[in-house]
Amino acid sequence: MPTANGVNGGVAEEYRQYLPDLNTPRFQVGKTQTPYEYVEAFQKTKFPPWIYNLTETWKGLLEEPLVGVTSQGKIERGLFELEDGGVEMDQIVQAVNNVLSKATAEERSKLQYSVNAREWRAWSNPEFLLRPFGLRLEEIPEELALSILAVVEATFSTEGYQKALGAMRVNHFLGELCELTSIMNKYSYNFLLFGTPSTTEAWGWSLYGHHLCLNVFLKGTHISISPTFTGAEPNIIDDGPFANTQILHYEGELGLQLMQSLSPDLQQKAQTFKLLRDPGMLQSGDLRVDRWNQDDQRHVCGAFRDNRVVPYEGVNVASSFNEEQKQLLLKAVEQFVLYLPSKARQVRLEKVRQHFAATYFSWIGEYGNHDAYYFRIQSPVIICEFDHHSGVFLTNTQPAKFHTHTIVRTPNGGDYGNALRGEAERVP
Repeated sequence: MPTANGVNGGVAEEYRQYLPDLNTPRFQVGKTQTPYEYVEAFQKTKFPPWIYNLTETWKGLLEEPLVGVTSQGKIERGLFELEDGGVEMDQIVQAVNNVLSKATAEERSKLQYSVNAREWRAWSNPEFLLRPFGLRLEEIPEELALSILAVVEATFSTEGYQKALGAMRVNHFLGELCELTSIMNKYSYNFLLFGTPSTTEAWGWSLYGHHLCLNVFLKGTHISISPTFTGAEPNIIDDGPFANTQILHYEGELGLQLMQSLSPDLQQKAQTFKLLRDPGMLQSGDLRVDRWNQDDQRHVCGAFRDNRVVPYEGVNVASSFNEEQKQLLLKAVEQFVLYLPSKARQVRLEKVRQHFAATYFSWIGEYGNHDAYYFRIQSPVIICEFDHHSGVFLTNTQPAKFHTHTIVRTPNGGDYGNALRGEAERVP
């Protein structure tokens, strides 16, 4: 069982039952390839087909003009305004200027984009380097890579920065487990800078790679960090210099506590599907709209889903939850938005609380202590998704609690801070 901070001591023993056979061509060939050769082979062979087909779908989705995630296909207006998040913008700007001072002219050219560039939307979470924009940390001098991490540190809360580092270190650990450190390591991430760093005007940055995708919009003392994707396979490091690193346990356990606290009637209403791959889920082969696919599995708001229509499901928070359950939900949401600095995080949580009347909690799967599951918290101002996945590099064919994906979206035009931008600044 988890401890107070969400650590589950049985996860390491469980995931090690599913280590892959490294003598297969997938790993023997992969370990000799650069990230560019690796993705070139993927695109040439179209294998695995379920991921290839999804990446082809993504191409079309990226061409759509940015509207935003909605519940019914129509944006709700007037939900967002610039708010004082207590952001220490001087420190962030200084950290970025330090990066620019260390970078060569060629590196600066690769790094910098206009504030309204479509490349904001180019992030994706698989290990394949599909869109090599910006600077890739593993390809630049470590001093420059560390200065980029200093930007992340200056922007995020202390605990949020540690969470991001944890995801990067877990990715490196997975690379070691699979002997694919040329493909998955702590620096296999791309960093992009949008606009001119300023203490008053709109700008931002993004960082993306396997299991970690972060999009940060800044203006004055306001900060938006959305969309985000944070994942881990496995979600624990049990060997090496970063042993005992664990991420994404606590938010999952808070969701489980919330589900288990509901009455049987409310549990039944919250449980939109009983099976993690349920026959009732749309699985037509049209990856734009299907409710389940082999790569995303249950989550619906991942990469390139900037305009997805996600109907409300489950139970309404205001009418169904007691005060203790509402606080538990906010506690879970806080883990999803942990990247935000402290004051900005409290502002974000207060906005979530203000919209409880239109907030829904939904669940897929069973809800025993050892069950894998999916849950979603959704309102007009936030979507949080938590999903246990089957193996991609590990060999478990069924979802397990040691492979986790989490997503945060700000619906109704809030992603990328788009609802807060002037017309010329908006992401297309």
